[in-house]
Amino acid sequence: MDNQEKPKDYSENPQEIINESFDIIDNLVDFDKIPEAYRPIVRRVIHATGDTDYADNLIISPTAVEAAIKAIGAGKSIVTDVNMVKAGISAKGIARFGGKIICRIADEDVAEKASKSGKTRAITAMQESLDDISDGIVVVGNAPTAVFSIIDLIRREEVIPALVVAVPVGFVKSSESKEALKIFLDNKKDIQIPYIVNIGRKGGSAVAVSIVNALINITKESQNQV
Repeated sequence: MDNQEKPKDYSENPQEIINESFDIIDNLVDFDKIPEAYRPIVRRVIHATGDTDYADNLIISPTAVEAAIKAIGAGKSIVTDVNMVKAGISAKGIARFGGKIICRIADEDVAEKASKSGKTRAITAMQESLDDISDGIVVVGNAPTAVFSIIDLIRREEVIPALVVAVPVGFVKSSESKEALKIFLDNKKDIQIPYIVNIGRKGGSAVAVSIVNALINITKESQNQV
């Protein structure tokens, strides 16, 4: 029996794997139809999910990237709906600008208030994060009720976030919450609040994380060019 080790038919180098993935994505997706400023976001979402549908169903409002660069560069907070999203965002990347990543859904006082009010912890966590949401970035990857809560908070003029990233996944009000946010912000005439959403039931933590990490990298690159 031949004990000679067979040559590997795969790379063990992480950067080579990433580069190959991006090459495959670039061959599968017509990026010419996507504005240049949005391409790093779309590419990263597809890389995180393996789903090229995001090339067509990710909606990035015209000033979203600019707003993200400004907020991240100024050290504004990023407020997430669940800890899974918080854990995936590059803490080192945000710390570089003096910012914080905040998620209050597991806080004891949030759980207690949610129980008393009969509302979801996602709603309560957003209501308890007003100071951090104002001028900051809200990122929702799981809870449609958090998206509806943000709409309500903006409508009541309690918060004006710099950017809303809303990509919750699921079958119950996921698609509806994103559509409601888009319609609400598109029709808000007194102040522009940019957003990034996707169409339909797809989404989730990996999508939310990949969007924010792409925005962090874009912010880094923009500062290096100054």
